[in-house]
Amino acid sequence: MSILTTIQTRLKQRAAYLRTKAELEAMPLNVALDLDIYKPDAAKLAERAVYGR
Repeated sequence: MSILTTIQTRLKQRAAYLRTKAELEAMPLNVALDLDIYKPDAAKLAERAVYGR
């Protein structure tokens, strides 16, 4: 993989992470409770969803 491809991939992943985190944080409380999501864990959930960690 070239350095340019690696950079592009990481930028796309970072953008997806930020979008996912923002959506989880903006989720109404009643929806988060229905989905059993603890809103302060949004960063961890987004990281796991995007990066698989």
